[in-house]
Amino acid sequence: MQVVVNGTRQDVPPGMNLSQLLDRLKVQPERVAVEVNLKIIHRQRYNQVPLNEGDQIEIIGFVGGGSSCR
Repeated sequence: MQVVVNGTRQDVPPGMNLSQLLDRLKVQPERVAVEVNLKIIHRQRYNQVPLNEGDQIEIIGFVGGGSSCR
């Protein structure tokens, strides 16, 4: 089955859920926000969200930084 992750088609096994996809991609769930088909998924539900053929998944990493305090 194919899904699209951040604009790139990927083959994944049927029956895979979002948590398993993040594991496969070596993504730490606590360091990202994930959207499936334009819906933001709460981190606690990652293992309850099955992936389906053609799903559009966006994984957004958090980046630290900013201006220094003076």
